[in-house]
Amino acid sequence: MIRDLRRTLHDGGLSGSFLVRDLHSGDELGIDPDLEFPVASLVKIPLAVATLERVRRGELDGSAQILIEPGMASPGPNGLSRFRHPTRVAVDDLLYLGMAVSDNAATDALFALTPPAEVAAILQDLGVRGVTVRHTIRELTGTPAELLPPEDVHFAHVLAIEAGTTGRGHRIRQLDVTLANSGSARAYLDLLQALWTPSKIDADVAARVRELMGDNLMRQRLAPDFRSDAARWSSKTGTLLNLRHEVGVVEHADGRVFGVAAFTESRVPALHQPEAEALMGRVARTLRDRLREM
Repeated sequence: MIRDLRRTLHDGGLSGSFLVRDLHSGDELGIDPDLEFPVASLVKIPLAVATLERVRRGELDGSAQILIEPGMASPGPNGLSRFRHPTRVAVDDLLYLGMAVSDNAATDALFALTPPAEVAAILQDLGVRGVTVRHTIRELTGTPAELLPPEDVHFAHVLAIEAGTTGRGHRIRQLDVTLANSGSARAYLDLLQALWTPSKIDADVAARVRELMGDNLMRQRLAPDFRSDAARWSSKTGTLLNLRHEVGVVEHADGRVFGVAAFTESRVPALHQPEAEALMGRVARTLRDRLREM
């Protein structure tokens, strides 16, 4: 089955890393689950954990309002960076925007309160390993895609596909795992396990992160294969140039709970690839179905 799935991914122009785990039994199935990737917006999960942990400790006030000025926010397709006038947003609401809408401006406002190095330290204190937080979201916006006119964006994808180096390095620094926020499918599933089962993460903090992931509005990738009237799907996506990721948890009405992580890179130089999104879901669903039968 794994060999067939690898072939299916290759034929669809994708390579990647997948892992599905039964969060109660620990049984799992995967494809190269320890391969490290730049994680793009998946970094918003550990940022949410760190922010809520600081609120719990009394170091931050969730109701405190942060002033967002036009032009100061990280560029993005949605959220506060599209606002034309100054606005004030509470810390709790910035968390919602960053997680549910994947708002980059809201995320960097949170990073201003808890810088990457502090997020990394809090993760270590909570026993989270393998998730590396090095920089803010603003540092993701200086790729060739932002420097080219829309009609030439495919050239940025060609560079992303062809400019990799040995050891998971890359000539585009945002795609270099030694410079970027990074992690593996296994590391992110370990983080989800810590959020969905008892761990060193405070129960109320974990519950709020689960709620925020359940509010995710990005439903075009894995959700069609996991969300139903009998299953709750909670997740976070990450996208950067030719990288498409999603990690999440599906909770079935029969009580079974599966963590799912899909990290992919495309060899197709195109911005919009709905076929790749669908293929990711099919591969992850096939792994989950086989694991559920075992």
